[in-house]
Amino acid sequence: MLRTNHSFLKYFEQLYHQQDQKKDIVLQSFSKGEKILIQDQKPSGVMLIKEGIVKCFFAEENGKEYIVEFLSTGEIIGEVEMIKNINCLCSIQAMTEILAYSVDIPYCKSLIQKDITLNNLLLDSFAERIINTSSKASYQQLYTTEYTLVQLLAMQEKQQIQLSKEDMAAYLGIAVRSLNRILKNLK
Repeated sequence: MLRTNHSFLKYFEQLYHQQDQKKDIVLQSFSKGEKILIQDQKPSGVMLIKEGIVKCFFAEENGKEYIVEFLSTGEIIGEVEMIKNINCLCSIQAMTEILAYSVDIPYCKSLIQKDITLNNLLLDSFAERIINTSSKASYQQLYTTEYTLVQLLAMQEKQQIQLSKEDMAAYLGIAVRSLNRILKNLK
């Protein structure tokens, strides 16, 4: 439910400290609630989360959101958009205070051309996301929403974050009204 990638973080920390002019990769902070990337808009760069938790979500035309994933330490964002040269597929919003490495797009593209380590980390990240998406889809088909909600509540407690009912419902793919009914039954 909360994705991390410590290998990617270690790689980015090395890149950050090895750069000569400290301009291709910069540390950037975001406040809780701030949108880091906005669906259908041009990405500002590729980012790797150093600290904090973000939610990755799709906003539908009717205003409803569907949370795909919660991402944390070492997770990369904006890389698909950079590779495909497209606008943001989804929005990324800070759930906590965020510290992220922000990489200039031309610099990141040049790294992809010459750095096999980066390419391997990206391939591993893509494969992991495919596995996680498939697992989440099958999990939601095989288990009850109540069971998934219990796990979501446990993750919330473990990470010491407060998810709104709207976010919980958006992650589960249900209406807030249905969530309230399930919460009532769980008590």
